[in-house]
Amino acid sequence: MVRRSVSLLICLLFACSGLVPHRAAAQGAAPPAKPEMTESCPGLVAQNRPPFIPASLRLAALKDGEVRINYIGHSTFLLESPRLVRIATDYNDYVKPPLLPDIVTMNHAHTTHYTDHPDPGIKYVLRGWADEEKPARIDLQYKDVRVRNVPTNIRTWDGGTERHGNSIFVFEVANLCIAHLGHLHHTLTQQQLNEIGRVDVVLVPVDGNFTLDLDGMVEVLHALKAPLMIPMHYFSAFTLDRFLQRVRQEWEVEIAEVPSTVLSKTSLPAKPKVLVLPGH
Repeated sequence: MVRRSVSLLICLLFACSGLVPHRAAAQGAAPPAKPEMTESCPGLVAQNRPPFIPASLRLAALKDGEVRINYIGHSTFLLESPRLVRIATDYNDYVKPPLLPDIVTMNHAHTTHYTDHPDPGIKYVLRGWADEEKPARIDLQYKDVRVRNVPTNIRTWDGGTERHGNSIFVFEVANLCIAHLGHLHHTLTQQQLNEIGRVDVVLVPVDGNFTLDLDGMVEVLHALKAPLMIPMHYFSAFTLDRFLQRVRQEWEVEIAEVPSTVLSKTSLPAKPKVLVLPGH
């Protein structure tokens, strides 16, 4: 409780000060920049945990070629495949889906992006980092879902870089490729873009402070060329609005009424679009 209160106070001070940390060095790039705060705002996040199963999670079964994306909060989404495979992204102790997932992915930047104590009923726990700064290498096929990762770097307390501390997870399901950028701290190299490959949907952190700054994130989105971009990790309406004001110069923006959407290859927008699912 004390640690959570201190983390929350520090985070609020950062937010009020308007300080924006520099980007971490891309993998194989020049020396690292200044660190960001390595604890996020678990107190704020925990207040938004769903107290019941949302109606969006009780809908009819998906058809072949469809995937359901539910925004749980912070950087956690629950992805559902036609064969009822459920995947929770950046699974942690503060924001959890109301249904037990089959697969969870995690990143190492903050405790709001991973847990050391996952539910023992989860079939596959996929950590996006490895010990001794070695890259995690994940390529999992389970029923109608494939999960793979592309490692990236994160900032550290002391102003350095933890190599391979974050992973971009790519979910191949229903003929779609969905990329979750995790806690991305730097723009992507061409090699990383090649490893990611074609992307239909990108789940993108848009706080512009604790992760990559807004200009850098827009650069990443242009490089990925995904038809659909879904914001996450935005903490507040103010932070989200700041991102939307920036990207309206580039793409159409749609605000959804519910935190869930069903997608298929044929339902993707003809022109790139940002889709906001409510929650933060």
